[in-house]
Amino acid sequence: MTEQGDGPEHSDGEDRIRRALRVSLVVVAAITVVAVATFWLTTRKPADDAPAEHRPAGPDAPQDDVSSRLPTLTFTDTTNQAGIGFVHETGAYGERLLPETMGGGVAFFDYDNDGDPDLLFVNSATWPWRPQPATPATSKLYRNRGDGTFEDVSEATGMDVVLYGMGVATGDYDGDGFVDAFVTAVGENRLFRNVGGERFVDVTAETGVSGSPDAWSTSAAFADIDADGDLDLFVCNYVAWSPEIDREVDYRLTGIGRAYGPPTDFPGTDSYLYRNDGGTFTDVSDEAGVRVSNPSTGQPVGKALAVLPTDVDGDRRLDLVVANDTVRNFLFLNIGEGRFREAGVDMGLAFDAGGAATGAMGVDAARYDNDDKLAVVIGNFANEMSSFYVARPGEGLFSDDAIVSGVGAPSRRALTFGVFFFDADLDGRLDMLAANGHVEPAIQRVQASQSYAQPSQLFWNCGTDCPRRYALLERVGDLADPVVGRGAAYADIDNDGDLDVAITQVGQGAVLLRNDQASGHNWVRVTLASQSPNRHALGAVVTAVVENHRQVRAVNPARSYLSQVELPLTFGLGDAPRLDELTVEWPSGGEETWADLPSGRSYVLQEGEAPSPPPQ
Repeated sequence: MTEQGDGPEHSDGEDRIRRALRVSLVVVAAITVVAVATFWLTTRKPADDAPAEHRPAGPDAPQDDVSSRLPTLTFTDTTNQAGIGFVHETGAYGERLLPETMGGGVAFFDYDNDGDPDLLFVNSATWPWRPQPATPATSKLYRNRGDGTFEDVSEATGMDVVLYGMGVATGDYDGDGFVDAFVTAVGENRLFRNVGGERFVDVTAETGVSGSPDAWSTSAAFADIDADGDLDLFVCNYVAWSPEIDREVDYRLTGIGRAYGPPTDFPGTDSYLYRNDGGTFTDVSDEAGVRVSNPSTGQPVGKALAVLPTDVDGDRRLDLVVANDTVRNFLFLNIGEGRFREAGVDMGLAFDAGGAATGAMGVDAARYDNDDKLAVVIGNFANEMSSFYVARPGEGLFSDDAIVSGVGAPSRRALTFGVFFFDADLDGRLDMLAANGHVEPAIQRVQASQSYAQPSQLFWNCGTDCPRRYALLERVGDLADPVVGRGAAYADIDNDGDLDVAITQVGQGAVLLRNDQASGHNWVRVTLASQSPNRHALGAVVTAVVENHRQVRAVNPARSYLSQVELPLTFGLGDAPRLDELTVEWPSGGEETWADLPSGRSYVLQEGEAPSPPPQ
């Protein structure tokens, strides 16, 4: 009985020992795991690509350490002290109609021929079916006093126009030496003839450029597309729109309700090409080949927001790059006699690097590397990189170099409308500015990484000193202040040689930013005067040689989004005391060369004559 009694007690003791041992081993193992994990977490280097929050797939920002080489380029907000009081009116009343979030344009142009760039802002309006204000919103024209301050001359010049305006194109269509203004709109467009630099007269009806009352036009450009010496007119049309169509589309965001959305569910449209027939215009869109239809449905493909006249293939004929929103971009190659062949897909400009259409907004092009490579930049929607198409000589097509250029990663989260190349610090290399802002005021409620107002971005051209050609500058003064950016343009408003910037905001005040860069770099500015009806030589190509380095610029005010830049060309010389050689390829086909132009001066180059300083 003793053996029988001892057996169970002994077995229970062994079980308790085994259980205790297992528990001890588990505890030791757990402590070891915790210790190892703690050591790993506290000593490991963080992953370079570890995101702080979920974001769309795409490249991370380049990790190249170039911060010590980046300059400080200060832009100062001088809107109020300059006398600019323009506020954009959207007409919004809560229904979220798409045109309310898309305007408006800005143009720098010298309307009175006094040598200083004046400013035109295009306004929208209260919708006609809504109660009308006692004082309706109008577009605004500001005359430059010559010192960077402005006087509102809208009423005095007849430019206090009431319409649901969008964009603007400037050009001397009648060859009288004074720059005229074409304003695009939701509904009929308007052409204003400049009468002696004193007032503007609406000549839309007699010139035949109103377009359809049911159309929605956006950007536009004057250009001599048939090489007959006068300026023709290309007008972008966006989508087939009406309040009824908008309500039927009924775009909504979860958590917001009805919202401003993409144009995906709106039908496409054809843009207009008007041939100048000596002061009146003929719509030649069909015969010129700028209407693009879906081969399956026969319906228009285009949803155009911006156009850029530029010579893409080097044949000295102006081609047309058209940025389309959510459908493929167009490249209309000029094949002569006023006719075009659409070659966007063939030449690699239609889609992004992944083969997808983008939410394309503004556009510009430049020989950014001071060689024969042409780059076309297009600002895209949020969570899409800006496109940076580069064509190398002899290849005959473009590749999207957004990532390798340095533009891609920083531009991905921005929603970019206005975009242009310019030499911000006068070092002889073309930098790039992007005006950003979302379309939906409440976007941050559903996308934490997005905001309605966004900082503009200045991409500095590093030359060969940086692993990537462009680097995003952080030290840019008031340019970094968030805006709901749309149109953007540049000009030297205060005659100090560097280029200042104007940016419009949808539903808010415009912003004028004075360039206060302090690089000490030299400069030369050039204005062209032609003998043809194309008095300001739109389409001319000017090549400057500075200490064996070449810069190429084209005379073309139509660029960016809904906007126009000044006509004079600015050449940054860096530390060089003079511009060694300057060659002009005139639109007429002639070519002339000037030599030894001292820095710090503005020159008027008259076709067939020697350069002379502009009138004081």
